[in-house]
Amino acid sequence: MEYAEILHRCFRCGYCKLPSNYLDLNCPAYLKFRFETFSPGGRMWLLRGWLDGEIKTSPRLAEILFSCATCANCVEHCVFPKFKDDILNAFIAGREELVNKGAVTPAVRDYLKAMQVHGNPYKIPEIDRGKWAEGLDLEAYEGQEYLFYVGCVGAFDERGQKMARSVASLLQKWGVSFGILGAEEHCDGNEVRSLGERGLFEQMAEKNIRLFQELNVQKIITLSPHAYNVLKNDYPQLGGAFEVYHYSQVMGRLIKKANPRPKESPLKVTFHDPCYLGRHNKEYRAPRTVLRGLPGIRLIEMDRSKDDALCCGGGGGNFFTDLLGLGPDSPARTRVREAAETGVEVLVVACPNCAKMLEDGVKAEVLEDKLKVMDLAELVQAP
Repeated sequence: MEYAEILHRCFRCGYCKLPSNYLDLNCPAYLKFRFETFSPGGRMWLLRGWLDGEIKTSPRLAEILFSCATCANCVEHCVFPKFKDDILNAFIAGREELVNKGAVTPAVRDYLKAMQVHGNPYKIPEIDRGKWAEGLDLEAYEGQEYLFYVGCVGAFDERGQKMARSVASLLQKWGVSFGILGAEEHCDGNEVRSLGERGLFEQMAEKNIRLFQELNVQKIITLSPHAYNVLKNDYPQLGGAFEVYHYSQVMGRLIKKANPRPKESPLKVTFHDPCYLGRHNKEYRAPRTVLRGLPGIRLIEMDRSKDDALCCGGGGGNFFTDLLGLGPDSPARTRVREAAETGVEVLVVACPNCAKMLEDGVKAEVLEDKLKVMDLAELVQAP
């Protein structure tokens, strides 16, 4: 197994499942299940025992390995700098071994089958990928400055579609030169990669790279931090080097020129850092630049923010496989309780996965009358 050499180095000290103040539990799977085997150190121990033949391949082992939300809190807070960057890679390599053995959980199996057969996890015909943009009068990509890439959640999920439309209409309003692929867009493959299906991921990535190169795409704006991560960090290794931006970064540059109108009444908000924008790519400034550029907005940070932010639980494929569920100790419900405790009216997000997960968390916590989940672009355009 790739990265196997680092497994014996982990002292299982436990810092990797905590934020920097050591006062909370920041590993989504450990927070939910409270068994040490679901913590990063526990997974390292299990992988070592599995490779040494002391532990057999089993549904329980698969459940533990695939419950990881790939949030990178363990990478951020590991105290051993010589191998910390490879902790998450080791977990993904373990998943790859399980995929190769055909020993995945039923939910992961169904997700990967849907990706192979339908090209998206929703099992919707690919010809419908462009329906999210109906009525917006958006241009097809034909050499504009940017390609706006929305991904599977933006194309097919009802909440994701609302975000995609909001971001696209705002970019259009602000005069950004961009086009979309519509029905010609394909899945970026970030979740396929993080679930360990390397061969399928490479096929998907190479298909996208060929299309982008044929269209002479130079700059890409993504709706999802997951797409931003994989296009920026993994595609170059397969020959696809593009200038990639998350939409919050473009908004952060334009907010001062946009002169948004003040809110009718002062609004208190807090911001949830998406793992694939924050810890994976160290972008914490752009979304806050947008919020601070909005007149009438007061930003109140949660105790866990930026590199300490608690994951919503939707990363690593869990948005589709739902291995973490939505019980009282789920990361989504824990996160919305933390947001509500700040006394804000709006929990601001910058990721379609986070938007869906946290809205479900708000409903489960019966906080609809106290806390609203809004995307950055939705907040900018709100009255």
